[in-house]
Amino acid sequence: MTRVVLGSASSGRLGVLRHAGIEPLVVVSGVDEDAVIAAQGAAPAERVVSALAEAKAHDVGTRLNAEVAADCVVIGCDSMLLLDGALCGKPGTAGAALAQWERMASRSAELLTGHCLLRLRDGEVVDEACETAGTTVHFSSPTGADLTAYVNSGEPLGVAGGFTLDGRGGWFVDRIEGDPSNVIGLSLPLTRRLLQRVGLSVAELWADG
Repeated sequence: MTRVVLGSASSGRLGVLRHAGIEPLVVVSGVDEDAVIAAQGAAPAERVVSALAEAKAHDVGTRLNAEVAADCVVIGCDSMLLLDGALCGKPGTAGAALAQWERMASRSAELLTGHCLLRLRDGEVVDEACETAGTTVHFSSPTGADLTAYVNSGEPLGVAGGFTLDGRGGWFVDRIEGDPSNVIGLSLPLTRRLLQRVGLSVAELWADG
């Protein structure tokens, strides 16, 4: 059976796959994200997140043992929020998260997630499919007390754009236009299409299949 390898430490991405019937092997990449972004220069935002996903997938592909690499598909992803023409990653600090929310409150932005799938057989990459998905997110304007409590929870510090859809941040998202799973970090519709491109069907990969 073909093994699914998720090249990400994201609990959101892992949850999306698990709830959709797939139990992946998680292998976190060692990619220097800042270096990959710098190498893209003035490339379009969609290309930047795609390059990050590609780098992560290929890095993970080299970390697999022979048994897994004999027949697997590696999924690499990276998400960033496009706001005012600039990409916003993980705030990292409480101050940066507060500043991020001051910019996006009562506004909309596009959550971009780059996806890269590698099909491995006998330790070699035999096929590859990469693409970026975008979902428009409309944010509310949290009260000062709510926003302070949210930032103090620590949740927004380590997630793209400083918010989640499937966690406490969901209280402050009024609506979205597009695929909700993409906002969480892995688009099921796009991943299904990419799997088809590399010769796999979703049903083949279900844990109880």
